[in-house]
Amino acid sequence: MSAPHLRSRRLAPDFLLMAYCNGYFPMADAGTGKIDWYSPDPRAIFDLNEFTISRSLKLTLKKVPFEIRLNRNFENVMIGCAERKETWISEEIVRSYVELHRLGFAHSVECWKDESLAGGLYGVAIGGAFFGESMFSHRRDASKIALVHLVERLRARGFELLDTQFITPHLSRFGAKEIPREEYLRRLKKAIRKKCLFVP
Repeated sequence: MSAPHLRSRRLAPDFLLMAYCNGYFPMADAGTGKIDWYSPDPRAIFDLNEFTISRSLKLTLKKVPFEIRLNRNFENVMIGCAERKETWISEEIVRSYVELHRLGFAHSVECWKDESLAGGLYGVAIGGAFFGESMFSHRRDASKIALVHLVERLRARGFELLDTQFITPHLSRFGAKEIPREEYLRRLKKAIRKKCLFVP
């Protein structure tokens, strides 16, 4: 189990980026909104060359059910991710990541249908590492399809690491796995040294 290691009342961009580069990420308490910092051991990641897609999802992808857009409506992607019974995505978290997005570090992969946001995901890109934060769906398979497009983009642009923080049954079906924190930090150090661009 992970435990908070650091506390901060501020989520300034430079502090956020420094935290990611050292293996930490913030989460807000669903009840109080207090920000705690986490560095889990083990850590969940995707090896990009081991990402797997089910047969049924492959068939869905062939139908091209959504238009994929990048960074078209970043803030609303975060809001969509936060719309659940309990969420760690507080208003402070949203404001801070919107600022990271404005600075070119936070990105969204979005699924659109009939000019409506159907689902998507967001995360932070530093060097050759992408830190996946959260995803949501308003329509069937939208978040899954956004994840597939994210992985395709990371592969095409030379990224080495896709961090998912914690393992879930949903992510496991795509090939996510846990590795020791020490190994994660080694991979992270190497990945952030790469010069990769998520956009354009």
